[in-house]
Amino acid sequence: MTRSPHGSIRSRQRVFRRRRITTLVVASVFVAVIGLAIAHATNGERPSVTSAGGHFATKTTGVRSATTTTTIITPPPTTTDLGALPQTGAFPTTTGPIFTSNIEALWNGISTGTVQDALRAFFPEAAYVQLKAISSAQSDFTGRLVAEFGKDVSAAHRLLGSDAAAAKFVGVDVDAAYAHWVPAATCYNDVGYFELPNSRIVYSINGNINSFGIASMISWRGEWYVVHLGAVLRSGSGGEVDDPQSGSGSPTYSSTC
Repeated sequence: MTRSPHGSIRSRQRVFRRRRITTLVVASVFVAVIGLAIAHATNGERPSVTSAGGHFATKTTGVRSATTTTTIITPPPTTTDLGALPQTGAFPTTTGPIFTSNIEALWNGISTGTVQDALRAFFPEAAYVQLKAISSAQSDFTGRLVAEFGKDVSAAHRLLGSDAAAAKFVGVDVDAAYAHWVPAATCYNDVGYFELPNSRIVYSINGNINSFGIASMISWRGEWYVVHLGAVLRSGSGGEVDDPQSGSGSPTYSSTC
């Protein structure tokens, strides 16, 4: 029996269609399997495409959730003790904020009779320990210098009399030309400093101008501090007032240590 040419062609077309369908099914299954594998490997995250050195590459990106606890520690307030720092040769100013604050504190302590307030203007203890070439500098500071200063503050307060509450600070008269350098190895000192004698506190009571002296101020790191208020060389064990006068008076020179 002889086949028709048309039948043979149709037969070959059917075979070709079956093979094509089979290939498409297999390809679809393969793509699905690959897709599941990628999804599993990236935990369901979608891959993004980035450029690396001019070449394309796949990079998996994800977002991690994390809780971070930050503890903020506030340091305690600190103040620098200038007396604990080394001495310098800087010449002190009488216009800076430290000097102004110290003189205001001195006046407030004198006008109210409060020694603790006035002590803000006094030479720092740590500086005195550095300065003195004696074995008992700390006890000398508290037992002699501070004790004498307290008595002098009380004596100056008594000078203001019953009208102390009405006393008003006018200013401080300082003659910087009287300042002089006291070198180390002088007056039992290990460290040099500037000394300024006999400046004056000027005040008024009921419109009347009066004044008294600051017997000695000495320097530490470019600042003036009171070291003797009433006297450098004392006449007794009580408090003293340095050269009280009606009127503003004038600073005077002396070559004290």
